[in-house]
Amino acid sequence: MKKILTSLPVRLLIGVIVGIVIGLIANEPVMLVVVSVKYILNQLILFCVPLIIIGFIAPAITKLGQNATRLLGVAVAIAYISSLGAALFSMAAGYGIIPHLSIVTEVEGLKELPDVVFQLDIPQIMPVMSALVLSLMLGLAATWTKADVFAKLLDEFQKIVLSIVTKIVIPLLPVYIAFTFCALAYEGTITVQLPVFIEIVLIVMAGHYIWLALLYLIGGIYSGKNPFDVLKNYGPAYLTAVGTMSSAATLAVALRCARKSKKALREDMIDFGIPLFANIHLCGSVLTEVFFVMTISKILYGSIPSLGTMVLFCVLLGVFAVGAPGVPGGTVMASLGLITGVLGFDSMGTALMLTIFALQDSFGTACNVTGDGALTMILTGYVQRRGIKATEADMKVNQ
Repeated sequence: MKKILTSLPVRLLIGVIVGIVIGLIANEPVMLVVVSVKYILNQLILFCVPLIIIGFIAPAITKLGQNATRLLGVAVAIAYISSLGAALFSMAAGYGIIPHLSIVTEVEGLKELPDVVFQLDIPQIMPVMSALVLSLMLGLAATWTKADVFAKLLDEFQKIVLSIVTKIVIPLLPVYIAFTFCALAYEGTITVQLPVFIEIVLIVMAGHYIWLALLYLIGGIYSGKNPFDVLKNYGPAYLTAVGTMSSAATLAVALRCARKSKKALREDMIDFGIPLFANIHLCGSVLTEVFFVMTISKILYGSIPSLGTMVLFCVLLGVFAVGAPGVPGGTVMASLGLITGVLGFDSMGTALMLTIFALQDSFGTACNVTGDGALTMILTGYVQRRGIKATEADMKVNQ
């Protein structure tokens, strides 16, 4: 029971409920405190964004580069293609579905929030896109020059940033979310738009199952195996991922499920692919994030981002997903810079995105984990088509 109460989704849900209740009964003096504290928390979270980008993207590139063999390259490529495909699929669904949802963009009779009385600005150490470009250049240059000492330094920096995320940012999120929903409830926005949030969560879950069906169909066709021989064993891994919200925490169960699929998956590809994809394949999380940002943009700003903006967001989101931290909500945390920099979300939009994403993140993680089985089928088909034997594959990965 204690474990359930201390889990992030439950704490976020409590924050949402407490925030809404206070917002419905609060007066202006209370809201002066709320908007001021929310502003400071937002500044602190945004300050961490460039650190998160550098701390996870650059080390991820160095780790891949040190083992840049053909087989690893294929695995990274299909993981990125799956995530990008899921993002574009979600984007297309967003343009087709969101305009037909009952979203009220102009609500009459809303209260105005009071101005911030105590404004503490915490500037970022660099702009978001500068952090992304720096991360790519550092990672690639460290790989090209075989700078092992610097690569280890980046790895240490990643641990430091992960500690900041897990010990500072994530514990602050329920408080930040409570203040945000307090403001939304005070204005009156949340009571009008609540049915829409429920709708989009159900739509996204349906999207997960459609994308998984497509991945397994492609995996079956390419490998010449029956995809159901893999899928039928993934029930325990799916349920574990729903409970843990973490691909890393689900890894042991996922390996056990995959090893029951010996008819369709080669054992050496299981040992290589499942742990790798647990860290770099985030199709469910990416699909979720794309649909959510489009909906929130429509709710808060009155329109969906342009096609060019969304395509750029999807392409970059796939890169960010490769280096996302293995914590609940890791994908959206790693891509906060894209949400603010590319899409132009303000503090209200960012807070809404963090909340809705985290509340259903368990199902996105379950989609990620289950999709790993399909990608491992593709890897199995790749080595079989090229006549790569088990010992050869091991040598290629460990070169």
